[in-house]
Parts: sequence; C-alpha cells; structure tokens
Amino acid sequence: MFKLTPITRRRLRAFAHNRRGYWSLWLFLLAFIVSLGAEFIANDRPILAWYKGEVLFPAVRDYPEEKFGGFLAETDYRDPVISKEIEANGWMIWPPIRYSYNTHNLSLPTPAPAAPTWMLTDAQCVHGKTFGGGPAQNCRDIEWNWLGTDDQGRDVVARLIYGFRISVLFGLLLASISSVVGVAAGAVQGYFGGWTDLLMQRFIEVWSSLPSLYLLIILSAIVTPSFFVLLGILLAFSWVNLVSVVRAEFLRARNFDYVRAARALGLSNSKIMIKHVLPNAMTATLTFLPFILSASITTLTSLDFLGFGLPPGSPSLGELLLQGKSNLQAPWLGLSGFAVIAVTLSLLVFIGEALRDAYDPRKGL
Repeated sequence: MFKLTPITRRRLRAFAHNRRGYWSLWLFLLAFIVSLGAEFIANDRPILAWYKGEVLFPAVRDYPEEKFGGFLAETDYRDPVISKEIEANGWMIWPPIRYSYNTHNLSLPTPAPAAPTWMLTDAQCVHGKTFGGGPAQNCRDIEWNWLGTDDQGRDVVARLIYGFRISVLFGLLLASISSVVGVAAGAVQGYFGGWTDLLMQRFIEVWSSLPSLYLLIILSAIVTPSFFVLLGILLAFSWVNLVSVVRAEFLRARNFDYVRAARALGLSNSKIMIKHVLPNAMTATLTFLPFILSASITTLTSLDFLGFGLPPGSPSLGELLLQGKSNLQAPWLGLSGFAVIAVTLSLLVFIGEALRDAYDPRKGL
C-alpha cells in the first residue's frame, strides 16, 4: 500500500494552507475537466437521439443523412426538415449550447459580428429567424448567443470552450515533453561534469541565443501549421528552460556521501541518477511546471494572434483576440478572449506560487 512520507505530508499541508493556490488548483482542474467534454456542452449535434426505435449518438458518431430520409453524406441536425423528421419519429437531447466552434449561425438578427443576445432589443430580434426558420417575435424566440458571435457568425462561447481545451492540452504536452528532455539533459550535464558538461553547456548557450520567435515565424510560414507541427517546433526551443536548474542540483549532489556510497556498492550511473539524485532535483523542477505551462499557453496564443499558429478555423484564443483587434466595434470579442486568458494564467501563477512555498523548507505552516 502506498504511504506518504512525512516530508510529502508536510508539503501537502503547506500547499493546502495556501488558500489562493489551493482553490486555484481546483478551479483550473474543474474548468479543464469540463472543457474535455466540450462536445457535450457546445455542439451542433444532439447528444442522444431516439429514431424509429434505435438509439443514436450523433455527438460522437457520424450518421449519413439518408438515414433520416435525405441524400447527403453528412447530417445537418439543425436543418428544420431533419429535426422535424427525427422529432416525428422519436426525440433528441441537445447540449446546452447548440453551436460547435465551427458552426455558422445563418439566422443572426444583426450582421456579424453580432452582439450578445441579451444586449439586443426586441426591435432588432424581430428581424432574425428562430431555430425552425420562421421570423422571431422577440429575443426570447431565437437561439441565444450569450457572448455574441465573431465576424463569421460563430458562437463566441463555443469557441472559448474549445479554444481553452486545445490551449491547455497543447500547454500540458509541451510542458511535459520539454520538462522530460530538459531534466534528462541537465542530469547528464550535472552528474558527469567535465567535458560533457562543458560541451553541452556551450551548445545550450548557442542554441538559446537563437532568435526563437523569428525562427518560429519562418518555420510556420514554410511548414503547414498543425497541432503537432507547432508542438514539435516549440519543443525544439523550450526544453532548455529546466536544464540549468537540474544541472545545478546534480552538480551539488554528485559528490554527496550517499552518492559515493552507492557508487562504491557497484550501482550503475543510471541507477544512481534516477533513484538517488533525481528525486532531490525534482523538487525545483515541480515548482517550475505551472510557470512553464503558462508560458506554453502564452506562446500558442501569441502565434495564433500573429497568424502563424493553428490552421484557420481552429478554435483559438489568440485568433479571438485578433478578431477583437480587427473589430473594435465588437468589444465582446476582445474582452471575452482576454478574460479567459487572464484568468487561466492567473490560476496557473497562483498554483506555481503555492507549490514553490510548499517545497521551500524555510517556510513553515
């Protein structure tokens, strides 16, 4: 059975004692877990449908339109003809938001980018159309866009949910992989020292002095940008962040008595590094992870804002900020994107501060 060591319990208590960091962790985890089920919160497909005695799952599976009496390869469940056909022979359960990140609302009461529905007057809504295609009598009769739409008629709330998910997933992957590579490189440098440390340190100094932002822009212009292409390009420059910290820990610990004793007992260098030295070096590494994650999210947002990030049409917080800059008459675009990014980065910084204090032996409860 797994048991916590006394020092681990002390660190957990210290982390929980920092109420700002503690609640920031739970809020961030809650938002991330909710965003993982974005297809069940914001989607232009029903979550569950019952049609002619058959249970269907349109949110996770594609059904051809011919199944519902049509002829297209893909079913548009927002089509009044299809929706009436299904409701006549069964029922549908829709998500709270009937838009996906790429759904174009063709029944806007005002030209795109349309303001949030709660900001519109009944005089403006009467020119719009309801979900069934008929004219709306007031704002209650139309599908609501709680934070309005962008300049292509796509729901802002849906794009925020999907954009937050892809940003956090990208940041987690980038921070995790770069941390593994950086810890491995720093461990080899610090443990072996000598020419190994000297040559690797000179290489890292040259590599980190390269103008990474310009190289990212050039590579993004040459290679078709995608999620994993951007991940690989950013990984080539972000792994050096932890090298210096881990290298210093290994340089300090490689001549300690317990390391010499392990070497005298015949343990291999790899076992000594992993079992004896690495746990001590991970203390400083873990305190940096939230800050590395926030930097990764900021980098992806910046590239999307500059137009060198994810492919066009992808849900992106940076692209939403760019739309806000291009459409100053629609302040809900920039303010929505800024609010999500600011809250996300603030939560990560608070978590990082709490971790730093929890691992600091000089700070008591």
